[in-house]
Amino acid sequence: MTERRRVLALDLGSSSVRAVVCDERAEPLPGVLARRTVEPSQDDDGRGELDPDAYLAGLVGCLDDLHEAGELDGVELVASSSQWHSVLAVGADGTPRSAALTWLDTRARPRPEHLPADPEAFHARTGAWVHPLYWSAKVPFLRAELGAGERLRFLGLPDYLRGILLGTDATSVSMASGTGLLDLTAQSWDTEAMELAGLAPDTELPAIDDTPVRLAPRWRDRWPALADARWTATLGDGAASNLGSGCTDARCVGVTVGTSAALRVVHGPDVPPPPATVWRYRVDTERLVSGVAFSGGGVLHAWAVRLLGLGPDAEPTIAPGTSGLLSVPLHAGSRPPGTTPPGSGVVSGLSLDTRPEELLAATMEGVALEAARALETLEKSFGTTLDVVLGGGAVHASPWWRRAFAATFDRRVRLAEDPEVGARGAAALALGIDLAPPGEQLEPDPEDAARMARVRVRYDRFRDPLTNDLAGDLTSPG
Repeated sequence: MTERRRVLALDLGSSSVRAVVCDERAEPLPGVLARRTVEPSQDDDGRGELDPDAYLAGLVGCLDDLHEAGELDGVELVASSSQWHSVLAVGADGTPRSAALTWLDTRARPRPEHLPADPEAFHARTGAWVHPLYWSAKVPFLRAELGAGERLRFLGLPDYLRGILLGTDATSVSMASGTGLLDLTAQSWDTEAMELAGLAPDTELPAIDDTPVRLAPRWRDRWPALADARWTATLGDGAASNLGSGCTDARCVGVTVGTSAALRVVHGPDVPPPPATVWRYRVDTERLVSGVAFSGGGVLHAWAVRLLGLGPDAEPTIAPGTSGLLSVPLHAGSRPPGTTPPGSGVVSGLSLDTRPEELLAATMEGVALEAARALETLEKSFGTTLDVVLGGGAVHASPWWRRAFAATFDRRVRLAEDPEVGARGAAALALGIDLAPPGEQLEPDPEDAARMARVRVRYDRFRDPLTNDLAGDLTSPG
């Protein structure tokens, strides 16, 4: 009997590093998972950093675990899904000179003189904005923090890891698109974005190269089963989540709720430029992904249960739309193009009779309501009603939240089959296959939907004027 091919899928997240072994259909093998928790360093000043060498140690530990269990045998491909938007400075010798700034880090502030001449054209070209999330603001911030003197290069966290493990820190077109510096059509560094960030692409940025490579010689004795495996280009986690959910073309929108939340559509190049509040990155050299992201997802459930003294897996005990409260989920701030800072969440309708389950329910409803507003923007942009695939660790763990999303969207939703959608998506791309949309579906309860429709009217009336008052938040659809 011939040995079936295996794919090692790495998921390089902002809260954990995971290594999953998948079969030739990109299905995770039962129980074959290694995981290390990572803790971003966060302060009230907006810091959101990861130690790159500690992160590397976590990844190496995951591979050691799988090696010791004999689970790397037969691996032919190594695929990676990584958090988008991270950046660190390295010296000429490749040694880190800074921590890795993640999407959580909001300290960078663009200077007025460093804004594009034509913001609309810049957004159409790059799919991004000059914003604290992107390298256009983060690189000048890092330079100022580190001071003049040493010549620096700037890498994403996965590029740094690949430099150590593979001997090349070349980035992928997918990861490059998440920097906000890529011309999406040319698939090369954008000239104006480079100027705004004060960067020289030939000497200060990694090359863009999606060619598969092999493990550097120094690691082959440690993991001999991986000596001949091909490491494919790193895929941005948002794109990976869609592919792993079977949401692989413009007929479908992936709604993912993990620590944060996002709605994304994978599509080809023949579509209009993204609307003003929608970002656009690349999946690979052939496909793009457009979407709206939120800083509030599962992190808000964790906040609410901690605040209320409930168990970590607590669910509301009331039906969706019955809390009597409105919760605008900007507790962790907004994502581009909004600039609302953390600490801007709002709850309306509190009284001395408010019960814990009502506040918990309203908090979770707020995420679904923001997603519904973003869904309308995406459907208008693509000119069609999109099939919804709902996934991510937070909703995978919460039947109540799945029920609330179906009611808020007022349509049948498909349910992603596995919480490891990022790893599955990276594995599927490496294998050159598209996964089918999940078969399991959830119909909205008509009474839930009617109540959430009434809540939506109240929410929009409350949210829209509030948007204009929240520190320049531009994300009225989410």
